[in-house]
Amino acid sequence: MADPELAALAFRAAPLAMMALGDRRILAANAAAARLFGWPEAELTGRSVRLLYPSAGDFRATGERWLSVLRSRPDHVDERFMQARDGEVFWTRVRGRTLTPENPFERSVWTFERLETGGAGGGPSTLTAREREIAAHVVNGRTSKEIARALAISHRTVEVHRAAILRKLDARNAAELVTRIVVAG
Repeated sequence: MADPELAALAFRAAPLAMMALGDRRILAANAAAARLFGWPEAELTGRSVRLLYPSAGDFRATGERWLSVLRSRPDHVDERFMQARDGEVFWTRVRGRTLTPENPFERSVWTFERLETGGAGGGPSTLTAREREIAAHVVNGRTSKEIARALAISHRTVEVHRAAILRKLDARNAAELVTRIVVAG
């Protein structure tokens, strides 16, 4: 097997979700990325990565943050909410590397790893692991009772965590909380 064939096979079969991007458009996505985001590989190719973000504001803000970082160094890692084709919003660790440091978004490679409980040290940085776990459910529109059932805890415990999240993110209600979680992530 020639080296280019081996490289292509490694990309396609890698167990970690991977994408090659050009100017924030998907040039190639492997099978793991297609599964993670719920899209057929062919439907991802050529599309803007905007379709993987919960909001246009999050897409813009994340792009600005990453552009700033990638101008000073070729690699960056963060944790944030991403969105699957079916609308599910989930916590993800994203690693990226620019191949064109003079124009960081011109060519880059990315990996995506779903984090079931919000990971460690992810954002919003002031939230505990349990609060990030509950925040992921809140973003997906679940009630306190639904979250309690999913996590096998009391709905009152969920309410205590939701109140702490509201306070920490300075949100007045659930709608504002969702907005702040997505933007802060």
